[in-house]
Amino acid sequence: MTDIEELEALNEAFYHAFESGDLDKMSEIWIEDTEDRVAMCVHPGWAMLSGRTAVLRSWALFMANTTYIQFVLTDVRTMLSGDVAVITCTEDVLVPAGADELGFATGLVVASNTFIRTESGWRLWMHHGSPILQAEDEAEADGHER
Repeated sequence: MTDIEELEALNEAFYHAFESGDLDKMSEIWIEDTEDRVAMCVHPGWAMLSGRTAVLRSWALFMANTTYIQFVLTDVRTMLSGDVAVITCTEDVLVPAGADELGFATGLVVASNTFIRTESGWRLWMHHGSPILQAEDEAEADGHER
């Protein structure tokens, strides 16, 4: 398996871990903090989280409070430079509609996932997700209800 194939499989595993609520798998994917590198994460609308403990705590909170979530990734691009790789994508996120509504709601997030090669293999170093804001008429034209 090439580095690119391995990285793209790990990126898919990251999203699958979230979708399935698998905190153990999520923990395997993230780097261990060291003196010269610390896990970092920016969830849409959140401030920067720094440090493996804070990052994994945030995923545990999401998983504990998410009944269902599904990601469809588009515009996936993988860039590799030595022992660092960045995968960018658009996340089309599907979640249940509000408690008083039936069906599902979708949202778009642009994401950057930065991986670093460690002695244990590739690990996620930083995840940054930012919502893509659309006017209501644009969302309907794109097939996304808000």
